[in-house]
Amino acid sequence: MSWDFELVAGPYGGTTEGAVWDGEAVIFSHIPASRLLRYDPRTGETTEYFTNVNHVNGLCFDVSGNLFGCQQGGRRIVRFEKDGQTITSLPHMLDGKRHNNPNDLVVDRSGRIWFTDPYSGIGDSGPQELDHMSVLRLDPTGDGDYELSRVTTDISRPNGVIISRDQKTLYVAQSDYGLDRLRELRAYPINDDGSLGQYETLHTFGVDHRGAQRGVDGMTLDTDGNIIACAGWESGGPGPMIYVFSPEGRVLETHPIRAERATNCCFGDADMKTLYVTTGGGHLFRARTDHTGWIMWP
Repeated sequence: MSWDFELVAGPYGGTTEGAVWDGEAVIFSHIPASRLLRYDPRTGETTEYFTNVNHVNGLCFDVSGNLFGCQQGGRRIVRFEKDGQTITSLPHMLDGKRHNNPNDLVVDRSGRIWFTDPYSGIGDSGPQELDHMSVLRLDPTGDGDYELSRVTTDISRPNGVIISRDQKTLYVAQSDYGLDRLRELRAYPINDDGSLGQYETLHTFGVDHRGAQRGVDGMTLDTDGNIIACAGWESGGPGPMIYVFSPEGRVLETHPIRAERATNCCFGDADMKTLYVTTGGGHLFRARTDHTGWIMWP
C-alpha cells in the first residue's frame, strides 16, 4: 500500500517536531516559535496548546497521561501540567554541569524518562558544559522527584529514541554528520538493573556522490513492533523518506514524502491507522496506512 501524504497544517516556517497523539488530536511542537500546537482531525483546526516553551523538541506521554517535552533552550526535560499553563522543570544537572540540548524522549511503564542529549546551542542556551553527548535517564524516586544519570558512553550524537513494546529494547538513532561519521539505527538491550547492554546496529546510512545520507530522526512503533522512522533528505541517498523497519532491522517498506526533511511521526485517529508527520519546513502531514500504531497512553 502506498502512502499518500496530505498537508493538514502549516507550513509555519521553521521546524515542527515531536508529534504525539492525545486520544483525540495531535500535539506537536513549532520549535522557532517556542509553542505547542494541537491539530484536531474532527474539525480540521489547529490551535495553540502551550506557549513560551523555550524551543521544545520531542514530546511524550507517560502511562498516567502526563505530557513531557525536551526543552532545548532551557536545557532540561519539562512536564506540561494539565492546567494548560504551568511548566514544571525536572532535574537538569549532571555531575554539577548542565546537560546539553535534549532532543527526543520516551517514558517507560515504570515512569523512567529516557532522552537523547546532543548539543546544538539553540537559542540562548549557552556553551556546552558536558564533554559528551549521550542518552540520559531520569528515574522517579517515589517522592515526586527524579534522579538524573548517564546511560550510554558509546554514542557521539544521539537523536530519536523509542522503547520496544516489551520494554526490553531501547532504539536510538546515532545521527552524527560528516563523511567519516556514523548514522545508524541502534538497538540497546535493557538489562534487569536498568543499564544498557551492547547495542546491535539495525541499519547504517551511508555516503553517495552527493554527500552523507541523513539518518533517522523521530520514530514510532506499530502493534507488530515495527519501527516507523523519519529519515533522508534531498542532499544524499534516496531522498526524504518514511522507513518501516522490522525489530531486527530489515527494511520492510519505504514511503517518499514531499518535504526536504521529515522530523517526527505518530499514529492517530480512532483506528490508529493514520500516520502524522512533522517536517523541517514546518508542516504537519498525514497519510492513511495499513499499519496500526502502538502507544502506551492513551
